[in-house]
Amino acid sequence: MAEQDYYDILGVSKDASEKDIKRAYRRLAAKYHPDVNHEPGAEEKFKKINEAYETLSDSQKRAQYDQFGSAGPQDAGGQGFGRFGGFGGGQAYSNFGGGFDDIFSQFFGGGGRTRRDPTAPRQGRDLQYAMTLDFMDAVFGKTTTIKYDRDAECKTCHGTGAKPGKSPITCPRCHGAGVITSVRQTPLGNMQTQTTCPECNGTGKIIKPEDRCDTCHGAGHVHERHELEVKVPAGVDDGQQMRLQHQGDAGENGGPAGDLYIVFRVTPSREFRRDGSTIYVDRDISFAQAALGDEVKVKTVHGDVNLKIPAGTQSETNFRLRGKGVPHLNGNGNGDEHVTVHVKTPKSLNKRQREAMLAFAAASGEDVKGVKKTVLDKLRDAFEDK
Repeated sequence: MAEQDYYDILGVSKDASEKDIKRAYRRLAAKYHPDVNHEPGAEEKFKKINEAYETLSDSQKRAQYDQFGSAGPQDAGGQGFGRFGGFGGGQAYSNFGGGFDDIFSQFFGGGGRTRRDPTAPRQGRDLQYAMTLDFMDAVFGKTTTIKYDRDAECKTCHGTGAKPGKSPITCPRCHGAGVITSVRQTPLGNMQTQTTCPECNGTGKIIKPEDRCDTCHGAGHVHERHELEVKVPAGVDDGQQMRLQHQGDAGENGGPAGDLYIVFRVTPSREFRRDGSTIYVDRDISFAQAALGDEVKVKTVHGDVNLKIPAGTQSETNFRLRGKGVPHLNGNGNGDEHVTVHVKTPKSLNKRQREAMLAFAAASGEDVKGVKKTVLDKLRDAFEDK
């Protein structure tokens, strides 16, 4: 059998990235899929495309192929990586065992790896959804509706891939095993190898073309835009995620659907800083408020509250407001809010303020001369005296 160039089959260069390989595969698979292309040779072309993709999309298989070619590290009559082509109920890029790994795991016909039952139920793929939340929505939670794409079980065939009244049949090539077993003699004894059955893609079942479901064309699932109501709990933080069971892709062989993981992205607030369930805010106060004491309003996520400033408060003093932080996620009560006060020094003083400050300095025993008055200060003082 002539050597096959998998790169040439997919139309990519030997240094193509995984993304380029996947893009080329999807384009060619859509063009040559037997359900779409009924030209002679399309089915065989589709199988070769799958075989090439299954090898080049796997880093280990690709490295082996680059070194030994499609025949694998053995003599000309051996089994290569195995064919992963075919069509019908399976996904073209599903990962199955067989090929190079099985040569050594089943050397001399010995006990190899335990192979999964191709007909056993399998859970569907998990999905991820990124949800952006306003700062306050993350603090108090919300109920919202999201939309995302997923593979859902076909309602026409209920996941079997066959028309109503029809059902898959046992693969005539592998007799339901999902693998093709071959034994050949070597100087060291008999060598047994297993490769994935190219007819059923390892499922052990096939659906006759005329028996395929008209809705899903034998896949057993359909691509849909799914709408889901999500209750975001109070207290979620940026980067946290929530798991929603069985909201991912549909399972296979009657298996459950995968899960949906919602990852939260919280927009920052202009007023509050957050660390877990603790809120931090800054509050400016005047020198008089700091020296004499006062009661000021402070913002919290729960609304404005009054904060008592004791006389003699120093700049950068921190006050704690108990229970005014973020609700504890999946717990009771709230965190705290920390308020840092900053004593602000006025950039300019009018005449009365200047006199009061000089009097204060004198009463404190300080010899403060003050900055020489500018022309503007003198004009201001003149108008204030009239």
